[in-house]
Amino acid sequence: MYQEPAFGLDFHGIRNVAVVAWSLSTPGLYEKIVSRGEGLIAHLGPVVVRTGAYTGRSPKDKFIVEEPSSRDRIAWSDQNRPIAPEKFDLLHSRLLAYLQGREIFVQDCYAGAEPRFRIPIRVITTEAWQNLFARNLFIQIKDRQALATHRPEFTVISAPNFHAVPEMDGTNSEAFIIVNFAKRLIIIGGTSYGGEIKKSVFTILNYYLPQQEVLSMHCSANVGDAGDTALFFGLSGTGKTSLSADPTRQLIGDDEHGWWDGGVFNFEGGCYAKVIRLNPKAEPDIYECTRKFGTILENVGIDLATRRLDLNDDSLTENTRAAYPLTHLNNIVRTGLGGQPKNIFMLTCDAFGVLPPIARLTPEQAAYHFLSGYTAKVAGTERGMGNEPLVTFSTCFGAPFMALPAEVYARLFREMVDRHRVNCWLVNTGWTGGPFGVGHRIDIAHSRALLHAAMGGILMNVPLQRDETFGLMVPDTCPGVPESVLHPRTTWADQAAYDNVARDLIGRFRENFSSYAPTVDPAVRQAGPGA
Repeated sequence: MYQEPAFGLDFHGIRNVAVVAWSLSTPGLYEKIVSRGEGLIAHLGPVVVRTGAYTGRSPKDKFIVEEPSSRDRIAWSDQNRPIAPEKFDLLHSRLLAYLQGREIFVQDCYAGAEPRFRIPIRVITTEAWQNLFARNLFIQIKDRQALATHRPEFTVISAPNFHAVPEMDGTNSEAFIIVNFAKRLIIIGGTSYGGEIKKSVFTILNYYLPQQEVLSMHCSANVGDAGDTALFFGLSGTGKTSLSADPTRQLIGDDEHGWWDGGVFNFEGGCYAKVIRLNPKAEPDIYECTRKFGTILENVGIDLATRRLDLNDDSLTENTRAAYPLTHLNNIVRTGLGGQPKNIFMLTCDAFGVLPPIARLTPEQAAYHFLSGYTAKVAGTERGMGNEPLVTFSTCFGAPFMALPAEVYARLFREMVDRHRVNCWLVNTGWTGGPFGVGHRIDIAHSRALLHAAMGGILMNVPLQRDETFGLMVPDTCPGVPESVLHPRTTWADQAAYDNVARDLIGRFRENFSSYAPTVDPAVRQAGPGA
């Protein structure tokens, strides 16, 4: 166990705790998890935990403190809900009182692999497994002297068993996730879901970095043998993690990155992958990570007698998760740094089944689809969703985490794409042959083949056919993919039904984009579907 650093708990107002575990190693946290009854060690070594009633993010319980230093910069909305400073202070003071007399765990780490922009953070938890989650997901500090002198610029305090009182605290429920930019503090309570810690830190990076002309992105990234970096935008369930974990390419990161004129850099040191019904043949690398010591498995099925996993078990949630360090994967970029991207893929899980599996985008179309962020959320990713995918538009493919106005991210995206001459593609990993319930999900092997052909330059040299419905340029051929799959209208038994559904989706795009229309370049506004 490391000693308390010079910059200790007094700075956070935390006093009179029973025990403080400073930056415990993974084995040390395992011992705590087991001795405290927080989880079970499964066959081959991963630890299985339960997150209780909250098995996904709870966006209605997330708030940003409305205070003078950040008030005029925040894009206030249903995604960025304000809460009064005095409400935060009252809740925070009660949380500090709750921590007294308890064993707490502290993990000091970094967010951001690029030294120019990384933020020193501290994650304080009442649960050992959540501290291991932070150790896995953020960038570990290996040097003991650096740990001893660590001075966090932002702190996260997570206490799942401490609950808000909505009538007194101004929250929506007993759960809360509150960001205070003035105090550089995030407090979380009432929910055990590890993703709240991860995404709260992402929110602060999305606030600070664009103010330094760094585009913060909800995307994965990898690099080929030729040094060609690729970015994969997409919400949960679109295949972002699976498709970027490509055995033929080195993974930079699976979820959050920054892009500046020096290249691309990972915000994190680990991965947080969905593992429900994980296919060991289609996704071998991620599958192997579910069988390794150090991995945290949230709400995954386990046989209590044999301690063997059942990745098909959705009895608790569809949103079963594995949190593991990037070093669990063999083919990674250990520095977390990459060059300028050559290709950008915008992944959408199209529940309507009308978008092509791949289409090349003009820079204007890329800006339009970046702002739109169309997909279908997969059941279980957020609390309160039903069993069917929910059609949604999420600005910049990450609206719940974007603290600034959309035009800030859109401007940076357009400038970077133009400056570095990046090839942009729209990729549908959703349905074909009909909508959800009628058609079927596009084969992941076909999606991989399309991405390889795009990254290898093959699709730059094949004939493109204009999709008259959406105005997209679709390749006529691709190695390893049947030609019929490339043009979705031909996969429908009833092509008139396809036309009706496609028109409906185009209408939804236009309705959603109307809120951005006054602030964007007319060329981008006119680049939407059906134009």
